[in-house]
Amino acid sequence: MISQRVGHAGIVGVTGGTGFVGRALIRDLLHSGYGVMIVTRDPERFRRTVPAGAGVGEVEVCGWDVLMDRARRKRVETWVHLAGEPIAGRRWSKRQKEAILRSRAESTRRVVEVLSSAQVPGGGRPVLVSASAVGFYGTSETAVFTEEDPGGDDFLATVVKMWEEEALRAEKFGARVVRVRLGVVLGREGGALPRMVFPYRLGIGGRIGTGRQWVSWVHLADAVGLFRFAIERPVQGAVNAVSPNPVTMETFGRTLARVLGRPYRVPVPGAALRVVFGEGADVLLRGQRVLPKRAEQWGYVFRHPDLEGALADIFKGGER
Repeated sequence: MISQRVGHAGIVGVTGGTGFVGRALIRDLLHSGYGVMIVTRDPERFRRTVPAGAGVGEVEVCGWDVLMDRARRKRVETWVHLAGEPIAGRRWSKRQKEAILRSRAESTRRVVEVLSSAQVPGGGRPVLVSASAVGFYGTSETAVFTEEDPGGDDFLATVVKMWEEEALRAEKFGARVVRVRLGVVLGREGGALPRMVFPYRLGIGGRIGTGRQWVSWVHLADAVGLFRFAIERPVQGAVNAVSPNPVTMETFGRTLARVLGRPYRVPVPGAALRVVFGEGADVLLRGQRVLPKRAEQWGYVFRHPDLEGALADIFKGGER
């Protein structure tokens, strides 16, 4: 169990801060007193979205073109890297696949370049907490995956392995690197859940595909909590950011219907999803059963370990 805290990280650099997880993490860091330097392709637009009084921490927004200079002047030695072309919810054309690969490789290289010149006072180590995905393991209806298992060989696994290899280059410069392999992150403001809820609100929710595929999910609060844990504790390596209780898609759908008070009726055949998303439909139709072995060994305590409780928390307040 890892209980020692590294200490307050001062300013944390965050790439991909406009995304679903990024926005929540930034709010959490600011409320906890951290300064945050947000790197984005459109600094002016993002400045307009940062709420006044979001926390006691300082916020600075910059573009990728001035990243190196700003990071040196602000002495940013801790980075959370979330940037990359979205994977889920789009058709994987040849061009889209190339964009997914390129965006993750190029952005990670830029962050590693910044870390290569970081000078941490007192002989400390720079830190890179890089987002990854449970897609690393490939898909299976029968296997159970932990951080000790090797990666798969499909397109998504190939992307994730390349992404992690780029992040690991920071270790050559003395950085402590943590790769956070995210499952399906559940929250009201983004990610997969709002799209999954929509048919239930119309009274036509039901099974997606066979229903036997596994969903390795995590509540947004625990996804953010694991990023914070990785920043503040002396841990490194890969960690699965998933609940200790994955479920099948059938169980997920029935639980969602029960929490929303809606019927569970109309199945969505896999063939229909493949018409819309092509190979990209595999994200929904082929799952993997992933356990957070390392997070539990480190001593992380999940706030929302069970699906029904997690969904009830997300939809509390009568949003149905």
